Amino acid sequence: MGTPEFAQYSLKALVDNGYNIVAVVTMPDKPQGRGHKVQFSPVKTYALTQDIPVLQPEKLKDPDFVEQLRSYNADLQIVVAFRMLPEVVWAMPPMGTFNLHASLLPQYRGAAPINWAVINGEKQTGATTFFLKQEIDTGDMILQRSINIADDENAGSVHDRLMVMGAQMVLDTTNLIALGQARRQPQPALAAEELKPAPKIFRETCQIDFNKPAQQVHNFVRGLSPYPAAWCEATITNDDKQTVKIYKTSLSGITANAEPGTLLTDKKNYIRIACADQWIDIVELQLPNKKHMTAKELLNGIVNS
Repeated sequence: MGTPEFAQYSLKALVDNGYNIVAVVTMPDKPQGRGHKVQFSPVKTYALTQDIPVLQPEKLKDPDFVEQLRSYNADLQIVVAFRMLPEVVWAMPPMGTFNLHASLLPQYRGAAPINWAVINGEKQTGATTFFLKQEIDTGDMILQRSINIADDENAGSVHDRLMVMGAQMVLDTTNLIALGQARRQPQPALAAEELKPAPKIFRETCQIDFNKPAQQVHNFVRGLSPYPAAWCEATITNDDKQTVKIYKTSLSGITANAEPGTLLTDKKNYIRIACADQWIDIVELQLPNKKHMTAKELLNGIVNS
């Protein structure tokens, strides 16, 4: 059960290692892009190349879907980057249902664990496989592995590394369950104030607050890069404020002597914005209806146009 490329990697690992995938469950097809052309999810696209039946329920409690799912008599259900399952679904197979979550549980339970780990400046994250139960992301752990996060790494590169590691973890977890060797380990019990959540990210979540220290702004930008991308309202190319997506920044080390949010540029090499403590350099950005580019490319384009 899964939808994006992150899940497709795990599906491929299982198929490549001889597991009999009796069906996949993925999100319904949706029109995308300017042409509103219907596109299949990565999981569905791969499943079709392997002649694996594809189920795409609108509602996971739909009796017809539940009966169809039961008809496959699956021994085990595996969930990677999918929706919250009702008990009638996750309790169905005799060997249970396990999930791959892209964090070191119990930290960063929720929909966007990779983004929030980077936004919060974590030096380490990882992935966990665990058996599902009613409360989201709280079940008994099976495997947990960690990776380091580099100071200037963004959410995209962390995602890609966890996608590869996670696929191996899904395979290893499935092997353990098949052999009857999977050990259930309860998640550590932490006080509510110790837990760091990973809620779903919305457009308003992505607006940059330059009243914060530059390091926090830098982490915020890289935690949302390349998707969905941090943004701010700024005047760069003309007298009108525009919504500018910021993909990459660097710390200038220069104390800001201006109001947070003030923009400074030499119109040739740099674009800087004042934060609470120092200027932050905008390295890569995107203006409305323009391509993603470096600050230098943007400035040279303005000068030469």
